[in-house]
Amino acid sequence: MSVSSHFAGPESRWRSYLPEIVLLLITVIWGTTFLVVQHALTVTGPFFFVGVRFAAAALLLAVTSMRAMAGITWFDLRAGSAIGVALMLGYSLQTVGLQTIPSSQSAFITALYVPFVPLLQLLFMRRAPKFAAWVGIVLSFMGLMLLAGPEGATIRFETGELWTLASAVAIAGEIILIGLFAGRAHARRVTVVQLAVASLLSFAAMIPMGESVPPFSWLLVATAVGLGAASAAIQFAMNWAQRTVSATRATLIYAGEPVWAGIFGRMAGERLGPVAILGAVLIVAGVLVSELKWKKR
Repeated sequence: MSVSSHFAGPESRWRSYLPEIVLLLITVIWGTTFLVVQHALTVTGPFFFVGVRFAAAALLLAVTSMRAMAGITWFDLRAGSAIGVALMLGYSLQTVGLQTIPSSQSAFITALYVPFVPLLQLLFMRRAPKFAAWVGIVLSFMGLMLLAGPEGATIRFETGELWTLASAVAIAGEIILIGLFAGRAHARRVTVVQLAVASLLSFAAMIPMGESVPPFSWLLVATAVGLGAASAAIQFAMNWAQRTVSATRATLIYAGEPVWAGIFGRMAGERLGPVAILGAVLIVAGVLVSELKWKKR
């Protein structure tokens, strides 16, 4: 081994971990968004907010990717549209749920997308979950039961919990689709398309949901632009990083998202009861266990 190759080793190892480091930073950003969205919902409806948020994200990324967008292909459009549908459902349903439940509770229920990934793969791809995935599903389900009944007396599912649970299914579908198309579609192009599709579908959903355009608010503008920039960075980073990071490993890293949301929620004054905290711990445990690799002797 030459001297130059010896010194190049640590740098190459660092670069190999860079996609995972990026995904880890994404979870921190995600953790803050739950609380920010909840404050924004005091001046706007959920579907308009998601539409404006993703419109800002699509515009910001498109402006900085003009040269790349010139070579867009039909495959980029198909991949981005499919991911965009799941993206819109995931964020819109989650935002609807945030109208009635605390941000920290929303984050832990949303984390159920991790055990939902193998379930969706079983239903639509005929890929049977491994033993660890089943254990994680059971733990997560038990945690959901406790989190849905934070007082410890009765287990109840309010409207907010049900909307958030549905959003977790949609987000699981988004992760599967990103893993399916990553590496075959151009990361920047597909991200712009999925953000634009999610924005248009969110605006369209306002009509059947009876949601009107809210009055002008600087809080809405600042939040939409700020979260739009964050969404553009997050969605592009996911498409870029998951070219080399498997969907399974990515979901394991994403498990840190509700923990950060719980920390930020507590700093803002939210308090989960002991039973709800136990439920949150079981959900995170289920997420982690579902991604373990069991070795046969």
